[in-house]
Amino acid sequence: MNLARVVGRVVATPKDAGLKGAKILMIQPLDSGLRPRGSILLAADATGSGAGEVVLYVHGREAAYAFLPDVVPTDAGIIGVVDEIHVEPSKPGLS
Repeated sequence: MNLARVVGRVVATPKDAGLKGAKILMIQPLDSGLRPRGSILLAADATGSGAGEVVLYVHGREAAYAFLPDVVPTDAGIIGVVDEIHVEPSKPGLS
């Protein structure tokens, strides 16, 4: 699982039939400090998340599992909305 922030929404009228009814969001991957990393991705949303929220996402084959028994052709899927994040300080000598 990975962290990202929802930064936009995509509206596509003509699309694959498997995406009918699926909300497609633009997400910015984040590092553990919630700083942007990498390029913005498009992800099918299984959670009802919205703009500005920090979400958990998966990519690859597992991205479609959140929509079972429906078959959604996606390689990135939002599977959770983050309520809180607690980061423990790193200990000296550990990396």
